[in-house]
Amino acid sequence: MLTGTGLAASAGLNAYIPLLTMGLLARHTDLIDLPSGWQWLGNGWVIGILAVLLVIEVVADKVPVVDHVNDVVQTVVRPTAGGLAFGAGSASETVTVSDPGNFFSSNDWVPVATGVLIALGVHLLKSAARPVINATTAGAGAPVASTAEDATSVLMSVVAILLPVLVLAFLLGLVLFLFWFLRRRSDRRRERQAARAAGFRV
Repeated sequence: MLTGTGLAASAGLNAYIPLLTMGLLARHTDLIDLPSGWQWLGNGWVIGILAVLLVIEVVADKVPVVDHVNDVVQTVVRPTAGGLAFGAGSASETVTVSDPGNFFSSNDWVPVATGVLIALGVHLLKSAARPVINATTAGAGAPVASTAEDATSVLMSVVAILLPVLVLAFLLGLVLFLFWFLRRRSDRRRERQAARAAGFRV
């Protein structure tokens, strides 16, 4: 379950990195053994298409304004990828989980739905944070934030497969960031209201 959760959260940051990671590792290593219904992720054509889509996503996400349009488009793509990543990852044999058993096997849609919700939550947080970063840095923070998100997505995908217990640390960090972000946004709203009130008094 931690493997699926980590991969779905990774998809919330970048839709293609976890799917590409699973495909490459399944095709070229023994680190992950995809279940029969998900072995298409290791197909050469699928890997090639994911690689092209990843390049487009990486470039688009680093340009201010374009990144906002990309986030709107990715509101559908990232949760879908998260559902696929969770479904494939939670049922896979990995170097740390040799027998995933019948996890969610009686209802095949449940892991996919779970992954959709996890990826959607991370995506919405990312989409809400990016305009704030762009506004406070005059757009200069977009490529930095995007690069950090891509690196986190890669790290989370690998960790979810090799050492899934560390996914808990990522989830804790995500909760702390959400708390900080909501508090920061509330402070900024109060500051704007105070500035407007001062303007009216003048």
